[in-house]
Amino acid sequence: MHRTLRMTALAVLGTASLLATSSCAKHSYSDQYYLVATNIKLPYWQAANNGLMKAAGQYGVKAELRGPDTFDPQGEVQEFETVIARKPAGILVSVADPALMQPEIDKAIAANIPVLTIDSDSPNSHRLFFIGTNNLQAGRLGGQRVVEKLHGKGNVVFFTMPGQPNLDERLKGYTDAFSRSPGINVENIVNIKGDSGNAFDNTQSMLGKTGKEKVDAFVCLEASAGKDVAEALKRANASDRELVAMDVDEATLNLVKEGVIDATIGQKPFTMAYYGLKQVVELHENPLKQLDKDYETDSFSPVPAFVDTGTTLVDKNNVDLFLHARQQAAQ
Repeated sequence: MHRTLRMTALAVLGTASLLATSSCAKHSYSDQYYLVATNIKLPYWQAANNGLMKAAGQYGVKAELRGPDTFDPQGEVQEFETVIARKPAGILVSVADPALMQPEIDKAIAANIPVLTIDSDSPNSHRLFFIGTNNLQAGRLGGQRVVEKLHGKGNVVFFTMPGQPNLDERLKGYTDAFSRSPGINVENIVNIKGDSGNAFDNTQSMLGKTGKEKVDAFVCLEASAGKDVAEALKRANASDRELVAMDVDEATLNLVKEGVIDATIGQKPFTMAYYGLKQVVELHENPLKQLDKDYETDSFSPVPAFVDTGTTLVDKNNVDLFLHARQQAAQ
């Protein structure tokens, strides 16, 4: 049984800044929007939900984050089907498995429900556009860091979930960066299957390798594994290994500050959901003539193909800025 996080944003009225928001008169509190994701209890998705609620409050609409508590692509599809049946004003979705989700997105579009993908895309579906990280560039950024720290030579292990588009793109970005350093060897690509504990267990077993099989760097392509790999390194006192993580939840940032994680690649899940809801509200209130048109090949398209929300490499030099930003956001 999958629990879902159901949060409803109340309309925020009475301030001049909100009255100045474009098309405010059109917004209706009866309009319901959804963000569908998987593993929604992760801090990453809690940050996204904060952005969703912020935008919903500004626009005076209702919004909910829904999805399975674990990494469960089929459960996400079932949740998406439930959402379609409610005939919402619009849907945001982070796609765990594009093959499974594509027909469901197309069903929503056929039912005249605007759908945007955020965080992880379904490029072959009829979704209108994607909002999120340039994951290829994020991987290249991390790859350059690994090459620098290993001085162009060493064995690297990845922790990921193959088949998830954003993670696959990050992996390609890393291998692109490594292609210019033939001394870097990808020793293993570990499927953690949505459970960061698998990253911990595999790290512990790999730390025993020596000589030519020694793992010199661990790379986490998703948010949860970095903390578990860091814990394995701490227990083994393996300060001679490099660790590059993903995302900027508080625990990861503190491990960067401590020096256990060398660096992490920061994304903006708050921004993805905040901007995403604003865009899908606009698409509901000012509908396109045709939702299932291929707008990516239209030079006069009213919508973009991709909105890049940005990435930053976070290390000891700038980690305090990110910790301070988190404190400010919590006030």
